[in-house]
Amino acid sequence: MRKARDRRPDAAIGHVALKVERVAVAIATFTALGLRPIVSEDDFAVMELRGGTHLVLRRAAAPRRVSAAPFDLMYDDVAAARRRCQSLRLRPTALKRGRIHDWFTFVGPGRHRFTVYSSHASQQPV
Repeated sequence: MRKARDRRPDAAIGHVALKVERVAVAIATFTALGLRPIVSEDDFAVMELRGGTHLVLRRAAAPRRVSAAPFDLMYDDVAAARRRCQSLRLRPTALKRGRIHDWFTFVGPGRHRFTVYSSHASQQPV
């Protein structure tokens, strides 16, 4: 049960999982993208995102081709996130302007294509 003054939503996404060929490379990439390392092993890692969601990384054979990541990322400053991806040589696409979000994509760990959106979170605590 949450405290009476806690105005955050009751539920959160706890964990999302991603299979990657090289866990250490994925940890370095996601750390550079602003995630926080929690657990780091040779074939397994846990990275923390804003709000407490955990990204579970597991070692697996590389996918044969690029595939969509099972989740997207959202940043308050999507243009700065794109510049960060450029500095990491992730070759982000051009920033596209949308009705609700501005966004771009890049291919990252595990040959997953990530979509990165501008934030549209409410002004309430999340």
